Amino acid sequence: MKPLLIFLASLCAGLAVEKDCSEKLFVFPESSDDSFVKLPATLEQPLTAGTMCMRYFSSLTRAQVLFSLATPAHSNTFLLFRCSVGVYQLHINGVALTVSGLPDQTDEWNSVCWTWDSNNGLNTVWVNGKRSGRKILGAKASITGDLSIILGQDQDRGGFDKAQSFVGDITDVHLWNSAISPCEIKFYVKGCAFTPGNLLNWKNLRYSTAGSVYEEQSDFDKLAC
Repeated sequence: MKPLLIFLASLCAGLAVEKDCSEKLFVFPESSDDSFVKLPATLEQPLTAGTMCMRYFSSLTRAQVLFSLATPAHSNTFLLFRCSVGVYQLHINGVALTVSGLPDQTDEWNSVCWTWDSNNGLNTVWVNGKRSGRKILGAKASITGDLSIILGQDQDRGGFDKAQSFVGDITDVHLWNSAISPCEIKFYVKGCAFTPGNLLNWKNLRYSTAGSVYEEQSDFDKLAC
């Protein structure tokens, strides 16, 4: 399956469109091994820190992938995986760390941010405005090479796994090449004005879709700013 998936992802990347998705979301209505959104992105220099923020709405309690960034060296280069309600697994260059006790919900919008800084290896996960304890992962690590960023599927080397696919809605995905401040994260969570991601920007997004993925109007309610 892997050669087919690589070909499919490459084909979709060639057909990527660019638009303002600030009022849009992607719907993944069912478990699958062929439905995904590909987000082309490039690195001008090695990535030694990063922040990924996104919102998701899902009724599933099973494990599912939220954000998958792969490189030729690692299929799980920068991966956010939701193991179960309140439990997340972070991967940097194939090494994993589990964070638990976070206040996410089923059948509600969840705003998630993950910051990483290789200088000290500190990682923090924010869910709906509450943060985890800081934990060490990816100290002195760097991310290099061609990026493959996928929403909806885990980019394991054996191919996509239906049992780990995302089911629900995703919106407001941003990626920065730095660990942004807690203040910026709070602005993001509330839906207030914030500095968009400089590697992925939902307001100016290049993307392509495959399989059963649908674009709909976002119904995330912004809080008072």
